[in-house]
Amino acid sequence: MERARALMAGCGGGRGGEGGTVAVIGAGVVGVATALHLLRAGRAVTLIDRAEPGAATAASYGNAGVLAASAVVPVTVPGILAKAPRMLLDRDQPLFLRWAYLPKLAPWLARYLSHASEAETRRIAAALTPIIGDSLADHQALSAGTPAARFVVPARYLYAYRDRAAFDGDAFGWSVRAANGFAWETLEGEALRAAEPALGPAMGFGVRLDGHGRISDPGAYVAALAREAVRLGARVLRGAVEDVALQGGRVVGVRVDGETIPCEAAALTAGAWSGPLARRLGVAAPLESERGYHLELWGPSAMPRGPIMVSAGKFVATPMEGRLRLAGVVEFGGLRAGPSRAPLEMLRRHVRRAFPALRWEREEEWMGHRPAPADSIPLIGPAPAVRGAWLGFGHHHVGLTGGPRTGRLLAQMIAGERSNIDLSPYAPARFAAARGA
Repeated sequence: MERARALMAGCGGGRGGEGGTVAVIGAGVVGVATALHLLRAGRAVTLIDRAEPGAATAASYGNAGVLAASAVVPVTVPGILAKAPRMLLDRDQPLFLRWAYLPKLAPWLARYLSHASEAETRRIAAALTPIIGDSLADHQALSAGTPAARFVVPARYLYAYRDRAAFDGDAFGWSVRAANGFAWETLEGEALRAAEPALGPAMGFGVRLDGHGRISDPGAYVAALAREAVRLGARVLRGAVEDVALQGGRVVGVRVDGETIPCEAAALTAGAWSGPLARRLGVAAPLESERGYHLELWGPSAMPRGPIMVSAGKFVATPMEGRLRLAGVVEFGGLRAGPSRAPLEMLRRHVRRAFPALRWEREEEWMGHRPAPADSIPLIGPAPAVRGAWLGFGHHHVGLTGGPRTGRLLAQMIAGERSNIDLSPYAPARFAAARGA
């Protein structure tokens, strides 16, 4: 705690505002966005995390960097149960499992796969669209007038397929996007080459969507947003939050490394690490780590014009400052195991097929943890049995994309304001349990 106190002393005194201090637990993009929206509304904020904002250990650092507004189709599409065993046995498919983890994973996996129906896929997509559908505008608004704004780059988003038949195989997913208001143009053969010269001949068909964007350096972006929060008066505390202190069923503080930090509300935005603390707040979220990987190619000989989803490997190639980031993969193996080699080797094989002429100077590897609730819908809202406790986590692949909107919704709810969207799909009460159970 001595180190934590020093950080607090060096990060501003906070603003009183109406309603007292809000402790935001987790300094990823969702937490930092929540802090900024609260500060701009006049609330005092203490931002708490084990690591510095934008640290390389966080999902907000290692994500694909694409503002994937149209990424509303969950993994659990109809037919995934039949396809999964074949995918696990095919080294070129983007699904991996640490088999020793399967007994622990099994209960969550059964709940997860129970949503693999057409009706559930459409319900999940309809819930995700209000959170991510305007992500470029949301990030622009969040970063406007700050040094972080330079990292937000408008871009078209291209899905690259082997051929039209491969695209037709994804017809259901595209019908779900269309039902949620997304439109696109198709590109084939020479039209695709003209639109994206970096692609090789293995990619013969493309789908291009306007109104998307990318973050040119996600870690630096989150760090810059956190510095803006400090400029506005946020107190930054580095430490492990062990519990939320209650009095009469209401939040009065958070326990950090053995000491209680007073606050009048707490927002839990700790991503894949949110489960134990959520349970202590009476929310038994069925949460798993959906482990993701990225491979960064520094000094590439060519750079795509915008982010590209390479459909065969289900990874995104995103231009970044000085490098090309290849990010994706789904691996189930829990929070404790180190990286696997197979997902990274799969990324290497697929990038050589999609971009055969590409050369680069060096590579960097990364693995991190996406927070995956079993129903693929983030938890955003009040803890049902604890006054002053709020939750904002569980965004699967779209945490960066949906961070600003989630932060704004949490700030509005904490202030008692009404939202113009239906918040019931995100209610943490759907996983209500006894506190501490």
